[in-house]
This record gives sequence, C-alpha cells and structure tokens, in this order.
Amino acid sequence: MTVRSPTQNLDTRTTESVAVRERILECASNLFYRQGVRAVGVDLVVAQAGVAKTSLYRHFRTKDDLIVAFLEREDVDFWATWDAVAAQHTNDPAGELDAHMRWIGERLSRSNYRGCPQINVAAEFPEQDHPARHVARAHMHGLRSRLGAIAERLDVAQPDVLAAQLALLVNGAFVSSELLTTDDATQILLTAAHALVEAAQ
Repeated sequence: MTVRSPTQNLDTRTTESVAVRERILECASNLFYRQGVRAVGVDLVVAQAGVAKTSLYRHFRTKDDLIVAFLEREDVDFWATWDAVAAQHTNDPAGELDAHMRWIGERLSRSNYRGCPQINVAAEFPEQDHPARHVARAHMHGLRSRLGAIAERLDVAQPDVLAAQLALLVNGAFVSSELLTTDDATQILLTAAHALVEAAQ
C-alpha cells in the first residue's frame, strides 16, 4: 500500500480542483457562446459539466464571476493568436496587418462562429458598470491600441485615426459575419484595410 505524504495529498487535491474549475469553465464557455449568457443558468452549467452546484460556487462566487472568467478565457485565446502572428512580422507592419486580416477572416468563416464573445456579452448587459462590460471594454481598447502600434510603424500622418478606422473595420466584421460568405471574408478585410492605409498615407 502506497502512503501519500501530506504534500502529495495537497498536490493531488489542487490538481483535481484545477481540473474541476476548468471543466466548469469549458462547459460554461461553450454554452455561453452558443446560447448567450442570459439564456444559460448555473443549473444547466452544472448539469452539463457533471459537477455539484457547490463545486461551481466554490470556484465562481457568482454567475457574473463565471461570465467574466469566460470572457477572460476568450481574451487570452484571441491575444495569443494575435501575438503569435505579430511575432512573425516584427519588421513588416504592412505584412503584419495583412496577416491579422487573414486569420481574423478565417475565424469569421468558421461554421460555428457566432461573433465576438466580448461584443455579444456587452450587448446583453446595458449596465455600463457590469463586470462583463469592463472586460469587453478592455478588449476593445486593446484592439485599438495594438492596431495603433501598427499604424505608428506604417508612418501615416494620423496613426490614431487609422487605428480607429481599422478597429471599426474589424469589429464591424465581427458583428456582420452572417453577411459574409466563407470565401470572401478575408478578401473583404484585406481590401478594406488596404484602402484605409492608402487613404491614410
């Protein structure tokens, strides 16, 4: 019989706790994205995740905390992709912008794409001080800031204006994905981005 030390028991419980939290968050994220956060209650989340409600509340004090965790998870995924693409074009801002338009266009073309999670959730909560809107707002500011950094490197006359225009282009594409076919999303983004950059120059 193997006897575990107190430290090993603690490590095991910690690992199990992390796994439960991740299972709850994974399940909630899928449900929130497909059905909307207001339509999904915690009872559905615990049923789908196969955990007790007490387990959910042990990791997420309120449903709002779970919604925020969902948005933060999506945020991490989005910026990880952005940073990986940016790293391939450190000395080529035009090439970086094109690369971002391509991967965003590919994302828009996914059969299960339902729009930007941050925009979707912000639309469900009119209260400006709702914690989910804080996360969504930070995401939007982050997008404009990163586009601003590209605009600065493109050496245009008014980089802030170009950044705002590009941010509107990307966010407009996120909420208009159903108007785009699987074949034209990327090309439309590229063509529009090129037009904006040329006008800015």
